[in-house]
Amino acid sequence: MTPPALTPRLLLRAYALGIFPMAESRDDPEIHWVDPRRRGIFPLDGFHISRSLARRIRRMDWTVTVNEDFAGTVRACADREDTWINPTIFRLYVGLHALGHAHSLEVREGDALVGGVYGVTLGRAFFGESMFSRRTDASKVALAFLIDRLRAGGFTLFDTQFLTPHLASLGAIEIPRADYHRRLGEALAGKAEFAPPGYSPDPASVVQRSSQTS
Repeated sequence: MTPPALTPRLLLRAYALGIFPMAESRDDPEIHWVDPRRRGIFPLDGFHISRSLARRIRRMDWTVTVNEDFAGTVRACADREDTWINPTIFRLYVGLHALGHAHSLEVREGDALVGGVYGVTLGRAFFGESMFSRRTDASKVALAFLIDRLRAGGFTLFDTQFLTPHLASLGAIEIPRADYHRRLGEALAGKAEFAPPGYSPDPASVVQRSSQTS
């Protein structure tokens, strides 16, 4: 029996079940479904903003944009020696973006993309897919602005898929699969907004709110 064609809407159903796709490399045409035994998440009240990062955000001459270059952000995330983003995955997430279920947050130096992050939204869950940095701390700045936005929009779950030392240093933790699925079910029962009405963050307020919750 031929498996169903992989489409953006089928991908959303997979996220709702707690699984996500990966490829072994950009040249691997096969898609593998992953449901880790232990899952990385970012507690939205636990982002650790160091003094140096707080200074960087307050004084930065970068600008932060949202959904202005989703495809460019995904390409930048894939622009590394080893990547799980193959052409099929790129196409699927661009399709999810067109449906309003995938978003990017970009950090810019002038017109140039120097950092960013993208992910999928469903209910009150944000599934972080990948991030990149072309300047020191640019990905940390992207995460700080992203988490502030998720809190403002009513999200309750920020899924990082796996826990890395970099994410752990910023406050991410690892939880068992069963705990993740429980939290996912609760998040899917509600609704959140990636672009909440009236939300217009500035660097000082992002630092202040992060300091109050961490």
